[in-house]
Order: sequence, then structure tokens, then C-alpha cells
Amino acid sequence: MPAPGPAGVPTKITQGLRTAGGIGESTLRPDGILKVTGEFAYSSDLWHEDMLWGHLLRSTVAHAEIVSIDVSEALALPGVHAVLTYDDLPTDVRTYGLEIQDTPVLAHGKVRHHGEPVAAVAADHPETARRAAARIRVEYRELPVITDEFSATAPDAVLVHEGRTDHHFPYVAHPNILHRQPIVRGDAAAAAERADVIVRGEYTFGMQDQAFLGPESGLAVPEEDGGVHLYIATQWLHSDLRQIAPVLGLPEDKVRMTLAGVGGAFGGREDLSMQIHACLLALRTGRPVKIVYDRFESFFGHVHRHPAKLTYEHGATRDGLLTHVKCRIVLDGGAYASASPAVVGNAASLGIGPYDVADVDIEAVALYTNNPPCGAMRGFGAVQACFAYEAQMDKLAGELGLDPVEFRQRNAMEQGSTLPTGQVVDAPAPVAELLRRVKAMPMPPERQWESSEGADVRQLPGGLSNTTHGEGVVRGVGYAVGIKNVGFSEGFDDYSTAKVRLEVVAGEPVAVVHTAMAEVGQGGVTVHAQIARTELGVEKVTIQPADTRVGSAGSTSASRQTYVTGGAVRNACALVRERVLEIGRRKFGTYHPAWATAELLLERGKVVTDGGEVLAGLADVLEGESVEIEREWRHRPTQPFDRSTGQGDGHVQYSFAAHRAVVEVDTELGLVKVVELACAQDVGKALNPLSVLGQIQGGTVQGLGVAVMEEILVDPVTAKVRNPSFTDYLIPTILDTPTIPVDILELADHHAPYGLRGVGEAPTLSSTPAVLAAIRAATGLELNRTPVRPEHLTGTA
Repeated sequence: MPAPGPAGVPTKITQGLRTAGGIGESTLRPDGILKVTGEFAYSSDLWHEDMLWGHLLRSTVAHAEIVSIDVSEALALPGVHAVLTYDDLPTDVRTYGLEIQDTPVLAHGKVRHHGEPVAAVAADHPETARRAAARIRVEYRELPVITDEFSATAPDAVLVHEGRTDHHFPYVAHPNILHRQPIVRGDAAAAAERADVIVRGEYTFGMQDQAFLGPESGLAVPEEDGGVHLYIATQWLHSDLRQIAPVLGLPEDKVRMTLAGVGGAFGGREDLSMQIHACLLALRTGRPVKIVYDRFESFFGHVHRHPAKLTYEHGATRDGLLTHVKCRIVLDGGAYASASPAVVGNAASLGIGPYDVADVDIEAVALYTNNPPCGAMRGFGAVQACFAYEAQMDKLAGELGLDPVEFRQRNAMEQGSTLPTGQVVDAPAPVAELLRRVKAMPMPPERQWESSEGADVRQLPGGLSNTTHGEGVVRGVGYAVGIKNVGFSEGFDDYSTAKVRLEVVAGEPVAVVHTAMAEVGQGGVTVHAQIARTELGVEKVTIQPADTRVGSAGSTSASRQTYVTGGAVRNACALVRERVLEIGRRKFGTYHPAWATAELLLERGKVVTDGGEVLAGLADVLEGESVEIEREWRHRPTQPFDRSTGQGDGHVQYSFAAHRAVVEVDTELGLVKVVELACAQDVGKALNPLSVLGQIQGGTVQGLGVAVMEEILVDPVTAKVRNPSFTDYLIPTILDTPTIPVDILELADHHAPYGLRGVGEAPTLSSTPAVLAAIRAATGLELNRTPVRPEHLTGTA
């Protein structure tokens, strides 16, 4: 590069001036090395020199009146500083919730699920706090438990919540139905008369846990002004703030929140867990209070994926075109509302999958029961539906004698298709192409366990348990495809805020990006730096810690953060860039007409023309000045679904993924080895290709988990959780994880920043039904529930 002339005077045209580390590159994550070496500070590592430890007493029964609570023995224990029950709460606001404030901070009058918080303790040692909680005496009078749709909607059913006044209540037929959303388009009954083939199925989807490795934890520090500073692992700082402050009786500006290191989330940190309890104890004692759940408590401390019962009817003509779909989806929301209403909307609106069907009749409901509360988890209602409608597509293809992939392609939606909600898909929808690509991938070799030295049992069902050397092992192949919305829907004001500053430090231009986005492992901090480099042309970018000093970034969920907070960062950077160029024109505009006439860019710390001429260095332009802008940014608006017909443009964007599963099944013992889970996904634009690959592979593995091993087991008689530990609740390990080849398609959505699509959730949908389809192909069994266990394959269930 030639030496620059005086500031403002152009040098010769320069080639290859693009700033390194921008969008489209697989830049390293700033937290990556710290995490893999064990040096990253998670919320459970928080420490304050004079802190106390908090612990919660939880209910031992699922539904009961609270007759009495005696805390005297707990208070008498040396080292105990406070014991709080419902009666000790400081204001009349004693419940909270994402949409419906129906969840008590501490139980009052009765408990509605196993593990509900009843009392909170602060002590000078965690073991002392646990022992004190164990000394609290609670007398219960047990009530009948509501565990399923039959018990929930019986005319004489016990009400989980009496006196409901929420906005969903006028539209449901029974108080134990939390929310109902029908989707009606065309005339499904008339279309059924035209069908040559009709298939029906009833499906059961088990309760899945997010199983994040970092337990719920945080540190609340009382402040001199009477407020509190909460350091917390969460998915949405400002939503937490909105729920916490009223309970504490404090204005929001006296509840300061800073994101602590988050060890995974997947939806399970969207609701509050220990936030209010830690703050209450800190304000009561005047000391910092830390709460860390152990794994047992974590199973009770957050919501789970809704278990579901799904009933479907599909019809088709002899030439393989779908005539209609009827379905009913019943989601068990558990004891409190959480995100259930929005999950219902997703399950209903995405309930037939990525297919063109003119006549549909869909009903989705969520129930109040005494089972554990359920809410957000990766895939958010679309996962359960995908499992069922893809099983139906296989069943219908079999009845028609068609290849299952070809049958899906004949009915695949595309850009311009109309969804059951009446919304027109106005961006690429390459469903048929994704299926073609995933089918065209090379198949893994047969009988990989065979070698000259004998069977490698690690490649066989049962693995190192050495249950087979290949006898009774049958291979199966299955396919599935799914559709997932991106961003918040149904008219929600989905926005994000970004503050960006450009300044000169030690003679070099530096961008500083500040948002309240929760980095939960998705790589948002990496992408924000890449966006700043691309838009501002500087290599040095500082990402400030997420906190509530800046406006809301919304939740790290719904695959929305790169789209919405990334869009906010891009927008703020563009405004900063224009301000910088205005300064440059003011200072140097007389040196060269290009300042007034050319398209100007910022690249590699310089102001350049679109032809590559360098006009000035950013350090010279700013010269003691800094430019800082904070702005909100919104995607295009959505609409609520009609309460009766479900019509409306409810979603802002859709993402699509297809999977091919190859499994080997020991048909004698019912053991399954997933050999490969190939995926093809359209991501619009891969801002960081390596991170995109990680998101697709991670989502695929979570779908694998619920296909063959993951389920929270709830006793159908007592509604108690049977397996609240990683000993009994199994998640895939590296030995369970197959090869996951990925074909990334980039078809830009012109509505989105850089044409991107949200990536993280779509692969969680189709991986589960693909695995089930492969097991069905290997065994010939119908398999209408997930997860599949050995007894389902051996006939011993």
C-alpha cells in the first residue's frame, strides 16, 4: 500500500482493502479458548467476600393445601441470617410471569406442582442453608392431582387456578385449558371426500429437559441507595427486570442487572428461577447473597419442553398430492403459564409442516395441570408437531407406494406458497431442494464395525457394553424436514437496542458495542464484533458486558438474536458511520471532490471511495472526538392470529432444515446406534460459517436425544418427578453423537439484515422424526411415541 498523503488527500487506488474479521468469515469466538480450558467465569463462580448463601425449600407433593409453615427451628440454627415465606414478601405484588403473572414468588395457600418453592433461607455457608431449609416444617393437606386432559377437563375437575382473569380465559371451554388456538383454512371435511387415501395417527411426545450444564445461579448485592445489583445467568435481562422490580417494591432503575457467564440455556432460562429470591434475601440481610442450584434442584427450578398428545389425519390423491390435514395438538403446560400461549401459537401455525395444503383444520391447546411447568425450549412447539406430521408423511407415502422423499417434494412449499394462517411466504423456501441435497449425500459404509481384528463394538448398538458383535443388527434410513419461525410473533413488539461508539485509542480507531443481549453460547458476541468490523472498517472491537444500562435486546431465543440484535448493531454502526463521514466532510471536504460526490466507505481504519481511493485515516477524522449512538431497531411487524380462524401474518421469517438419519438397530435387545445424521439447511447468509455449523450440529444432537433417550418421567398418579438427575435423565454424550455432515444453503431473505435467517432451532425439529423414521425402516414397527426405548422395539413395554 502506498504511503498516504496529508489527511483528506487521496492516495492511489488500493486493492484488497476489506477489513479482516468481518461477516462471512469464521472468526474465533472471544470466549472460546477460556471455555475449553476451563478458565471462563460462569455465574456459579461468582464470589463476594462477605456473601451469604441462599437455598430454597421446595414442596414434596404436587398438589396440596398448605396448612401451616413453622420456620422456628430453621431460624434457631447458628449461621442462619434470614428465612422468608410468602408472608414476608415486601409488597402486594407476589406473583410473576412472562405473559400471565400466575407464578407465586413463594407458595401461598397451596402448592401446584412437585418442587414448588415454599421458603427461602440465607446462611453463612451453603450446607448451613440446606440444613436450615430441611428444618422448616410444612404441613400439607393433599388434593387430587390433575395430570392429563381427561382429568383436567372433566366437568367436576379440580381447578389448578381458581378465579382466572387473564386475557385467554374468555376463549376457552374450561378453566384448566390455558389457551386454545384454532387454524381453519378451506374446507377440510369436503376435501377429505376427494381423498383417495386417508391415514390417521395418534402420537405422544415426552417431556424433554433443556439439560444445560451450568445450573441456575446468581449473586445479588445490596446497594447503598437501597437498590440491588443482580449478576445473573439469564436469557433476557430486561424481562427479568420487569418481573423482579415490582415484587421488590423498587423502581426499575434501582434494580441493576449484569449478565454473568451462562452455561447453556435452550429456553430454560427465559423464565425466572432464583432471581427474586436472591434479591429478597440480599435486601433483607443487607449482605450479598449467592444462590446456586444443584442438579437435583435444577430439574425443579426451570420449565421444560411441553409433553404432547397429537392426533392427525392426512389425505392425498393417488398421484401423491395432499388434499387436507386435520390435527389436534394437546400440550401439557403444567402448573403455571410460562410461555405456553406462544408455544400453542407456534404448534398450531406450523402444525402441518412445510407443505402446500389448501384445506386444513387445526386445533392446539395448552392445559393447566399439576405436572411440572413447561415453557420455552429450542424449537418452541414446532418440534412436537414435526415429529407427528413427518410420521404421517411417511405413513401416507407407504400407502401410496411412493418414495418418502419424492412424496415430500411433490407437496413442498416454495416462495409464494400460502400457509394455513393465510400468510404468503415471501422469501426463499427451498424445501424440495433441501430434501434433494440431503438425499444426495454419500451414505456411510455398511457394517463399519467389521475389521480384520474382529468387531469394533464401539460402532455397534450397545457400544462398549459389548452386547452384540453384529448378530441381529439391521440398518434403517429415514428422512424428515421441518419449518420453524424466526423471531417473536403474533404482533409482539420485537425490537432490540444497540449502542455503538467509535473512538481513537492509542492512535488506532476502536469500535465499542454495547447491548443487553444474553450470550448463552450462541456466539452473538462474535457476530456483533464481525458486524462492527464490516460496517465501521476497524479491526479492533470491544464488546461491553451485557447489562441494563442499555435498552432491551429482547430474549436470546426464537433464533432471533443475530437477526434482531445483529440488525440493531448494524443500524447503529451505519448511523455512526454517517456521523463520522459528516465530520470528515467538514474537516477535509475542500481537499478533494470525492468527499462530496463519491460513495464513501470505512475500511481498515480509513475513509475510502467505492473505487478504493483512501481519503483519510479514521484517527485523523476523529482526532480527539468520539461518536456514540444508541438506537432501537425493529423487524417488520407481525399480526395476532384470529381467535376463531387463526388467520394472520403471524411470523416474520421462516427457516427450513432437512435430515437423513442412518441407524443400526439390535432388534433382539432393542438397542439403537445412530450412525449418521446428515443435514441440509438454508441459512440465508452465514455470517460466521463455523458458528453456523456448530448451531446446526448442536440442534441436531438435541433432536437425537429426544428421539432415543431424553424424557422427564412424571408419576401419573402423584405427579412427582421420578428422574431428576443426570444419572436417570440421559442426554447424548460424545459416544452417542454420530457423524453429522452438513450442507449449508445460502438463499438470502431480502427482508433480513445481510439476508440472514435464524439458524439455531430448525435442526432440532427434523432430526427427531428422521431418527424415528430410520428406526421404523429397520424394524417395521409403527413407533408413535418419543423417545423410543428398548422395550418399545422388543415388544416388552
